[in-house]
Amino acid sequence: MVDMTHRIQRLPTGEKPAPWKKGSRVMGVSESFDKGSKNSIVVGVVMRGDMRIDGFGVCRPTVGGSDATRKLKEMFGNLNREDIRAWLLGGSMISWFNIIDIIELWNHTGVPVACVTYNPSEGVEEFIKEYFPDDWEKRIETMKKCGDREEVTLQNGLSVFLNMAGMSLKEATLLVEMFTLDGRIPEPVRVARMLAQSIRRDLQE
Repeated sequence: MVDMTHRIQRLPTGEKPAPWKKGSRVMGVSESFDKGSKNSIVVGVVMRGDMRIDGFGVCRPTVGGSDATRKLKEMFGNLNREDIRAWLLGGSMISWFNIIDIIELWNHTGVPVACVTYNPSEGVEEFIKEYFPDDWEKRIETMKKCGDREEVTLQNGLSVFLNMAGMSLKEATLLVEMFTLDGRIPEPVRVARMLAQSIRRDLQE
């Protein structure tokens, strides 16, 4: 099984903040899907640091497939923007174990990636082996490539789990805090999830 141990990180006081400013734009990503559907709905929301929404994208990864990374890269390319400073993903394991390779996403787009989740996930390997006997090794390899998650306590006292590519843990933590108004879900991710749920509800296949 994957070693899902984690340690709580707290930022030392007095350190200089990462260069996230009010005008910094991030791509918040979340999804909605039904296991009975062929494709999920994944929405990307471009949001500035002052919480102004500045763009949207949509893609349709295969439920239970292995095309999530490719679909996100295509969605990013379709936006044709050079001002997005970071990806802010609501999980790297989407669309029923369609795993996002955050390293490849960073390398391809040149945009650092922070992935935020909210619960421990012990036993994930066993589920992958059970449900995907034909390619479980590749899925687990991608998952391990993305690194272990770190549990971080935010300034509001709530904890999230982070893994990242192209930025430090401190930078990822400050990014999440900057875009989190209350609770644990950053606004770009929350809005993306609401949009994905609405699209799936109203435009079901």
